[in-house]
Amino acid sequence: AFAGLMETWSSADGSEVDTGVILTTAANAAIARIHDRMPVVIAPEDFSRWLDCKTQEPREVADLMRPVQDDFFEMIPVSDKVNKVANVGADLIEPVPEGVPLAKIKPAKDEGQMSLF
Repeated sequence: AFAGLMETWSSADGSEVDTGVILTTAANAAIARIHDRMPVVIAPEDFSRWLDCKTQEPREVADLMRPVQDDFFEMIPVSDKVNKVANVGADLIEPVPEGVPLAKIKPAKDEGQMSLF
């Protein structure tokens, strides 16, 4: 499981916002090809230790915040459409051939869509 925290933040006016965080660590050799950081992954045998906030101090579980083994994640090239928060849909995770220029993958402009600019 990814190491993280989910919490509901309450403002002075009584409104609530659900928040979350993913803890990261230095990338392992496989992920370093893509980015210098990666999510912390807690092994099942360490779940109870990680989640025990009554008897564990953060410094006592810091050793769990290490890179996972190199073959843990499967890397699949996807379109750069994932880089824009406005893009949604299952097509964002569709694999694309490695080495194909991204311009060839991007969909043609939708002429039915109006623009403000």
